[in-house]
Amino acid sequence: MTFTQLTFSRWLLALLICVSTHLHADESKPEHGRFLGAMETVYPDWFKVSFMELEEDVAEAAAEGKRLMLLFHQDGCPYCNAFVEKNLAQKDIEDTLKSKFDVIEFNMWGDREVVSVDGEVYSEKQFAKALNVQFTPSILFLTEQGKLALRLNGYYDPDRFRLALDYVVNKRETTQSFTDFVASTEQPASSKSLINRDYFTGPIDNLASRGDTGEKPLLLMFEQGTCRNCETLHNTILSKPESLELLKEFDVFQIDMWGREPFKKPDGSETTGREWSKELGISYAPTMILFAGDGTEVIRSETFFKTFHIQSILDYVQSNSWKEEASFQRYISARAEAIREQGIDVNIWD
Repeated sequence: MTFTQLTFSRWLLALLICVSTHLHADESKPEHGRFLGAMETVYPDWFKVSFMELEEDVAEAAAEGKRLMLLFHQDGCPYCNAFVEKNLAQKDIEDTLKSKFDVIEFNMWGDREVVSVDGEVYSEKQFAKALNVQFTPSILFLTEQGKLALRLNGYYDPDRFRLALDYVVNKRETTQSFTDFVASTEQPASSKSLINRDYFTGPIDNLASRGDTGEKPLLLMFEQGTCRNCETLHNTILSKPESLELLKEFDVFQIDMWGREPFKKPDGSETTGREWSKELGISYAPTMILFAGDGTEVIRSETFFKTFHIQSILDYVQSNSWKEEASFQRYISARAEAIREQGIDVNIWD
């Protein structure tokens, strides 16, 4: 065998070993899970084309008898898609927004320059961080003076969004909170008992015995008697095995957001469900407020979310990930990738 033939033989043997090793490695490694549920969204061409100098935008809107609406979104967000394709597809909603508001959209991870009403200069993503935008869509309605009239953290269905528009268009923020306005327009549901589940730590009367701090983080669930969204949360999302495992890590208490029966809060002060809901600015059922074991409020779920987001909210708190990653959206992206690396599909719209 010549030198050239020997060299080629050695090269071929090395190649076969490399291929064999690669094949065996692939056999032991799970296939990367799919990422499902993302939806691309085309935003309406009637949104304002802005230079992102918000003091000027506020003044221009006011001069036309309008107010400013800021919409924060992100690529692939199915909740943003629902807002555009469900809410904005309603002619009355579209007409109200066109006639009463200048709407400006922001990509919460974008790099366009934004000058706030106060004159501070940010990139879009810095502006979203400064405003503590944790969910998309997040919507901020500004007054003619550039002050906050109302903020919606997450997706509101068309009926609830109509209430928000009514509240802002008629400048009700000058006379009442959004919680009080919702209460005045909706008959509190008392004809049906709250949903009962085994994962509740106990009756609300036991909340005070826990105190301000505990060994476990605290989950408060504000609900009402007749509530389709509450039923979906408990029967479809929290009933899943993965959710139940996460709930074991919490002290879980349920509060009737329209309740009039007195009970004591963790700090020992007396309240009712109705009073506490008003104090915390709760206007949506169900609202979940999650606290760390030391009593720090970490995050709220106060609009419509599906399984992956609810489970991620629970995991974000119980794993103490919030201490390392202040951005819930960055955390949820990393969590999705970690799950997919195990060969498990992630569906953010399931």
